[in-house]
Amino acid sequence: MQAPEEHYIKIGEINTRYWTAGDTGPHVVLIHGVGRFLEEWLPSFDTLAAHYRVHALDLPGHGRTDKPLSASYRPVDLARFVNNFMGAMDINQAHIVGHSLGGGIALQLTLQFPEAVDKLVLVCSAGLGKEATLVLRITTVPVLGEILTRPSLNGTRRLLKEFVKDPAFLTDDFVDLSYRMAALPGAQQAVLKTLRSAGNLFGPYADTYRPIVDNLGSIKSPVLIIWGRQDRVLPVAHGQAAATGLPNARLKILEDCGHLPMLEQTEKFNVSILDFLSS
Repeated sequence: MQAPEEHYIKIGEINTRYWTAGDTGPHVVLIHGVGRFLEEWLPSFDTLAAHYRVHALDLPGHGRTDKPLSASYRPVDLARFVNNFMGAMDINQAHIVGHSLGGGIALQLTLQFPEAVDKLVLVCSAGLGKEATLVLRITTVPVLGEILTRPSLNGTRRLLKEFVKDPAFLTDDFVDLSYRMAALPGAQQAVLKTLRSAGNLFGPYADTYRPIVDNLGSIKSPVLIIWGRQDRVLPVAHGQAAATGLPNARLKILEDCGHLPMLEQTEKFNVSILDFLSS
């Protein structure tokens, strides 16, 4: 798979990297997870772009977007950033697809700016409960987090193994790209600030997930929830509970799949999204 041409746009003072493709159909905006980058959408990008006008961005502090430590990395503020990105791209309304932290941001975006969101796809989404893997929670501890997230190729591979059911999906190219992104100047500090803005050793802060969970019933957009059955990062029970709390939701649980469905179950993942968006 060849990556699309990258572009940059200033959102406030932040130089923001993005991909865009497709010239027909509604807009689709893709929001990646914490410590990740827009390349995580590569297995799905061209498939979606054959039917929609698709846009993927690197969030502040992530990928090749600017990483100012003076910026807020709270999910509620990152949702405002995505809304500003849409405005800068002349996107009045879009289908929003969010993975992990990106799912929590997508939910905040929907609650803050409901007119901007048509359909919503949540992929192993954050923001739906207090439980989270110890691997991420422990990085919020000062000093210990700095040690554990110090970029290294072996450390990156060990961390990614927590994200998948089958490590065979972690190709050398994928691990190397993840390492190189993590080693960019300012990346480690920005990711730690993002994690520490959302939670601590005991899990996500109540003010991170309670405003979402308590207001799921107000979300009128159709919602597709996709979750890997063997997700060790965020429990599938969060998706099951959200599916009952949202007025217009469907739940797709993918077997033999961890926290990266777009990588481990690409075909089923893509078919699920296309079926949902076209229905």
